[in-house]
Amino acid sequence: MEHQESNGLTHGLGQLAAQGADVARLASAIVSTWVKIESALAPVIGKRGLAALYERSLHMARTGHPWLAPAHEGVETTMDLTALKAALKGQDSASAAAGGGAHLQAFYEVLGSLISPSLTHRLLGSIWEHSLNEPTTEEKLS
Repeated sequence: MEHQESNGLTHGLGQLAAQGADVARLASAIVSTWVKIESALAPVIGKRGLAALYERSLHMARTGHPWLAPAHEGVETTMDLTALKAALKGQDSASAAAGGGAHLQAFYEVLGSLISPSLTHRLLGSIWEHSLNEPTTEEKLS
């Protein structure tokens, strides 16, 4: 199940990398997107449910991006965004964008298979549309 929303975000990450965004900027954008996802979904499916979907999508993304494995260790009841950010920062910009995008897309697809593509779009569509256009928390502070 491929959707324009999930493809748009992953394409946007690839464009940022191609335009010369450094890996720290990409990692911050990806983690910021996960924080927004958590804010939108935790009240609906709970932190444990969210962590389970995060872990499943991370497992799926590791197939093509094995360097994501350390971000998977110990994930049980919460999303370990610190480990994810560290794994992303250990890559070059293109690899970080591809791996982070694959993880987000896998999450979107897993969620869509469980609750329907239309409900997934209603819950996450605005996050996908605006995540790369807004400055990250770190950028706002600098």
